[in-house]
Amino acid sequence: MAMQLARTVRKVGKISFAQLVKYSNTSIPKNPLESVHSASQQQENGSIYDKKPFRMTCEAGKKYSWCLCGKSKNQPLCDGTHKNTFLKIKLRPVRFEVTETKEYYLCNCKQTANRPFCDGTHKQEHIQQAVKS
Repeated sequence: MAMQLARTVRKVGKISFAQLVKYSNTSIPKNPLESVHSASQQQENGSIYDKKPFRMTCEAGKKYSWCLCGKSKNQPLCDGTHKNTFLKIKLRPVRFEVTETKEYYLCNCKQTANRPFCDGTHKQEHIQQAVKS
């Protein structure tokens, strides 16, 4: 157990003990609709919108549309901006739902491998530098 906590601290960096306990007891959720909606399988990533995730309470069984293009004014959710033909956006929103009502961290850098949930990709230096503070 101590070795696992030490590895977690090295990965995460400077955090409080309470944050460490919370971090080590969480896992990245999966999207139950991933196999149903093909938008989840898009090869490209969208424009980097922010360098940190968005915390949002999601209700179990409710369907959401997560913005993948990075152009929505209603981040992290889609507002239909991708439909503007003049912008020539090929990316489509990712439909998702959750199995448990609670707070989730949704990716705002649009580079996650576990769409729409944050997987920590935003911590990479090129993403941190892509967004001005």
